[in-house]
Amino acid sequence: MATSNTCLTLTILVVFGTLLYNTNQVSGQCGGSLPALISECSKFVQKSGPKIAPSPGCCAAIRSFDVPCACKLITKEAEKFVSVPKAISVARSCGVKLPAGMQCGSIRIPPKAI
Repeated sequence: MATSNTCLTLTILVVFGTLLYNTNQVSGQCGGSLPALISECSKFVQKSGPKIAPSPGCCAAIRSFDVPCACKLITKEAEKFVSVPKAISVARSCGVKLPAGMQCGSIRIPPKAI
């Protein structure tokens, strides 16, 4: 079980690092630290499993990013491993304002649930 989780985390790290162009470009364009975002938030945006409330560390990492900028860099390949709806939920849970109708990867952001 631990090996399976380690492999999944490693896969997500590779996907983020390679499919969102590269760490310097994403961090340079969108602020923040991509390695910190990956290490703090990857388990909250995995395609498998339930939605989990993000940790304070994840929220700190995600708030350091220009999330709308990062949304533009999400590729279809990355979406094979990362749940964009979960990523949107995590960002909103952390207090990041994401306007309804904005494109994030292949998803158009829905209005925030009341």
